[in-house]
Amino acid sequence: MGVTVVVPCRNEAMFIERCVMSLVNNGYDLSQLEVLVVDGISTDGTVQIVEQLMSKYPSVKLLDNPKKQTPFAMNIGIASAKFDKILIAGAHADYPKGYIAQMDKLTDKPEIDVAGGVLKTEPGNNTTKARAIAYVLGNQFGVGNSMFRVGVSQLTKVDTVPFGMYKRKVFEKAGVYNERLIRNQDIELSRRVAAAGFNIWLDPTFSCTYFSRTTFSKLAQNNYKNGYWNILAVKITRNFKSLSIRHFVPMIFLLSLIFLSVGSVVFGPWCAILLASDIFVYLLALVALGRPSSDGNNPLLVIIAFFVLHLSYGLGSVMGIFSRK
Repeated sequence: MGVTVVVPCRNEAMFIERCVMSLVNNGYDLSQLEVLVVDGISTDGTVQIVEQLMSKYPSVKLLDNPKKQTPFAMNIGIASAKFDKILIAGAHADYPKGYIAQMDKLTDKPEIDVAGGVLKTEPGNNTTKARAIAYVLGNQFGVGNSMFRVGVSQLTKVDTVPFGMYKRKVFEKAGVYNERLIRNQDIELSRRVAAAGFNIWLDPTFSCTYFSRTTFSKLAQNNYKNGYWNILAVKITRNFKSLSIRHFVPMIFLLSLIFLSVGSVVFGPWCAILLASDIFVYLLALVALGRPSSDGNNPLLVIIAFFVLHLSYGLGSVMGIFSRK
């Protein structure tokens, strides 16, 4: 009986205390809880913050991740876990009270092997730009049919969850995180979990809060890497099933813009008409599905955020195709 929480982190001084405190104050019996913060050689004071928390809360422990990257951290935590329920958390988030107990209760059921809550995206600060970015990352036009981002109305079987609680036997049979995947290793693991016959469920009654990037440049950098590593996941695992169709849509959109732009120069007006139609359809869908003026957001900033999200993700995917990794 009990739960181990694994928190991979590196240079998260702004968020790590809020994250850890939301776990130790979650309402779960601290004698049956351990929080393993696996640090990738932080240089911004993260370690000192965690050490202060350790002095107050014996449940909190600090482990080193000399290879610095996320999949190594998660595997170090899994290998070190003393309990048979393992929650993979994120340092850039905090967790509602009762979350640990609810996921523990759900995974007590024989038909539920992995359980997680909905991801509620909040702005990293209170600027209009940060609010626009957070809105886009929680909008279906921005992230497709990612159920844990757009939400569900009832307990639902899904293909992946954020901050999921796993029965140890899931890792023993399906394997742990692929350490060759610096990003998107959670999606690839979820595919192996499902292929091994385990069930992943999303509980809409609990929402974990994720704090988004605050500038368009940071949004672009993050999603470029996501798109890049999505393609590398396919190349490394040699398995298209490690991703869903939604992961390829930004790349297809970007390639259509590139080819039609070149075609407009080489072949003339027909390609130019198709290019204009392509952009028009995108903008029409953005207005209809993205609703850029919703929630009091600045419509122009929301439109820019959609473009940055999709084009940077698509560019990352294109570059992933040509990568030699």
